[in-house]
Amino acid sequence: MSFKLEFTNEAVSQLEALAKNKSLAKRLKAVRKALGYLEINPRHPGLNTHKFSSLQGPAGEDIFEAYAENRTPAAYRIFWFYGPGKNAVTITAITAHP
Repeated sequence: MSFKLEFTNEAVSQLEALAKNKSLAKRLKAVRKALGYLEINPRHPGLNTHKFSSLQGPAGEDIFEAYAENRTPAAYRIFWFYGPGKNAVTITAITAHP
């Protein structure tokens, strides 16, 4: 089963900013790979997906954090929730880990 990826405006602008910065090409590649995994299986072992308890979606949905990078300073993370609708995943943020 595959999932349709939806993006919030914030996530779109973060992805565009990442794509425009040539020095972050390696990170962009990792984010795109992670998005591909999310599309196929949000619980893919390489994503290290886990619930992110300090955030909620717009209708109270559980937010999950997926790793685009690991063991890297300021590694990129993808925040997402299931929905809207069946077989959909909404990406809320694509950002560097603090």
